[in-house]
Amino acid sequence: MIFTSDVAHIQSQLMNTHRREKPKMLVVDDEPDNLDLLYRTFRRDFHVLKAESGVRALELLATEGEVAIIISDQRMPEMKGTEFLSRTLPQFPNTVRIILTGFTDIEDLVEAINSGQVYKYITKPWDPNELKNVVQKATETYELLNQRAEELSRAQLQTELLSKINDISQQADDFSKALKALAGAFAETFNTDICILQMVQDKALTAESGIWGEVAPADSWLAEDPLTIEAIASEKTQVVVNTTADANLTSNEHYQKTGIKSHLVMPLIYRGNIIGILSLQWCRSGQLHPDEVNTLVLCGQQLVLALACLR
Repeated sequence: MIFTSDVAHIQSQLMNTHRREKPKMLVVDDEPDNLDLLYRTFRRDFHVLKAESGVRALELLATEGEVAIIISDQRMPEMKGTEFLSRTLPQFPNTVRIILTGFTDIEDLVEAINSGQVYKYITKPWDPNELKNVVQKATETYELLNQRAEELSRAQLQTELLSKINDISQQADDFSKALKALAGAFAETFNTDICILQMVQDKALTAESGIWGEVAPADSWLAEDPLTIEAIASEKTQVVVNTTADANLTSNEHYQKTGIKSHLVMPLIYRGNIIGILSLQWCRSGQLHPDEVNTLVLCGQQLVLALACLR
């Protein structure tokens, strides 16, 4: 079995749509001057959110979602910093929390640190360079935690998809239904708007296909799709992360009617011959993350074997 896919090429194209954005930081202090100082200190490297109280900070998190770093004052009216931080822990376990204190709140701080609520505490008045160093290390910790979580999630999705492919290939009694089920499995794993698994014979698409999602116009449109034509001719995966920037695609009726913005076409090759293509389509740009490519390739290899067995 030969499976051709230029992984590095695909990943490099996808990286263009996943440029690193500024991480989010939430600063909480009831003193406006301190709040503004924290904002000015970190605004170049972070997208900084400001809150004058723990209550307001919780409201911001409810609308903005997870942030990388929280820097909170300890002594605030209504709610102490440690109490506020403890409320963020269940929903945002990976967020790194830093407390600022001008008092000797040893019991509160020790309890907060031991329970994992606080990564570090800084005494007031803080040294800007010291705080920046702490925040830099905290950011690295956050990125590492997120990376591990994403790796575990991808491994789980990969295992689940491989299991689905295996189950479908073993239980299917109808080839057409199997194609549709396999297309659905890939669609769910990679969160596509449209997924098409279509067979190929003598480097030409056949009428045998499995489709997940609403396709317009007819489901035979891939025969005229520039990406599919190139994928079959070159025997290499083709991907466009923004179809609106490609004149050859914007004039295509399918892209116009479905609003597809991102499209990946993978040739499925068995013993040197293309036996099918897998088309993953999204209505938003950059929906496939570069780190997911290896999962896609591995599962594509299993898909080839499944199709060969079903035949």
